[in-house]
Amino acid sequence: MAAQTHKIKPIAYLGPEGTFSQAAVLKQFGHDVPLNGCASIDDVFMEVEAGAADFGVVPVENSTEGAINNTQDCLVESNVRIVGEVIVPIEQNLMLQHNADITKIQTIASHSQSLAQCRDWLSSNWAETAQLECASNAAAAKLASDDNTVAAIAGAVAADIYGLEIAEAQIQDQKHNSTRFLVLANSTTQSSGSDKTSILIYTENKPGALFRVLEPFEMLQVSLTKIETRPSKKEVWEYVFFIDFEGHVDDEVIQQLFTRLGHCSAEIKVLGSYPSAIA
Repeated sequence: MAAQTHKIKPIAYLGPEGTFSQAAVLKQFGHDVPLNGCASIDDVFMEVEAGAADFGVVPVENSTEGAINNTQDCLVESNVRIVGEVIVPIEQNLMLQHNADITKIQTIASHSQSLAQCRDWLSSNWAETAQLECASNAAAAKLASDDNTVAAIAGAVAADIYGLEIAEAQIQDQKHNSTRFLVLANSTTQSSGSDKTSILIYTENKPGALFRVLEPFEMLQVSLTKIETRPSKKEVWEYVFFIDFEGHVDDEVIQQLFTRLGHCSAEIKVLGSYPSAIA
């Protein structure tokens, strides 16, 4: 999905500058695109939906910590489409001011997901130190750049941007850690021959609902890549299924799938069909 600076509006992503979301933007679009670092995932969706950005990039799941609930909730509410996905390896680093005394660090700041990804390392090395959840890793790095009693956990690019020293590198508990990002737009994509489709399925609150949803996938031999549940926010104790599977909505077998799903679900929302990411 190559893009030229003069052809598109600034790409919205979860900012500020220095986040892994920015790294996902650069991996997908290159370094010559205009950027719009947003304060929240909700803001990214709103920028795309309002037409202020042609594309938005948001995290949707981490290989060790699971789904990003905020993104899933926005997908339920928003009308934007998923037009791509990006897989970014996640390497977390402990960083602080160059002149800071590491023995005087009182707080370790980072995004909640990053703190969770380093849970064991923090427990072994900084068990008595307060942890502070920030809106992003970059926001934590900015905080550390302003306060020599704060250390941040973030990617190496944040250390460069905010003038910090990496005291400990690759501190994530799982060394093969990665985050999947979604590319959002108000458009759709054509079949590439190697695609993935994301849908939401609302079912009636009856016994066997999940079985009836999964049966058509088995019958048509459509490969599921993810299934999760979230509260539907329509009725108390009703849930929606997030399902990713191989194939494009224009494929004949996928059209057959939707016909069969229509007989066993209350509502289907297609979030998008898009080329599968290359890790």
